[in-house]
Amino acid sequence: MSRSKAAAFVDKVWSSFLQTSGMEPQMLKNMIIDSASPGLVKASLKIEKIHCNRLSILHGGTVACIVDTGGSLAVASRGLYATGVSTDMNIAYIKAGGQVGDTITATMICDSLGKTLAYTRVEFHNAQGVLFARGSHTKHVQKALKHADNIVHELRPETKSQVRQAWTVPT
Repeated sequence: MSRSKAAAFVDKVWSSFLQTSGMEPQMLKNMIIDSASPGLVKASLKIEKIHCNRLSILHGGTVACIVDTGGSLAVASRGLYATGVSTDMNIAYIKAGGQVGDTITATMICDSLGKTLAYTRVEFHNAQGVLFARGSHTKHVQKALKHADNIVHELRPETKSQVRQAWTVPT
């Protein structure tokens, strides 16, 4: 089965991050984009030593890195190749996320894409499916909306039901 247009576009943007950025290739090179639809991206990451703190559990900085990058990928799922710049990030660490060898999942959602700002959130579940962190990420997208490689008109949620479904995070 072929990947959806949104998934293919998110893969293209993610590939660009890995090829041109400094942080993502170091911290998140093994993050896998599992699925994407307009406004919703699901990804997974097998925890390695680089992702852990000195207590050998998932480092909060890794979670923050995924909130930052995940917000960008959620915006990309709406058709923006250039995903804007961060204006605000907030992260709530609810419990330990796991240790080396565990796989975590991140659900990345673009709640709103306007003419100036995009509002995103990321929810994290551990290997047992338990919510362990959540974050929000606001991005300034005014200039990004003008990028030549954007396909915004092609990746809009089609119905209000589809938008509500993107907001529902299954456990």
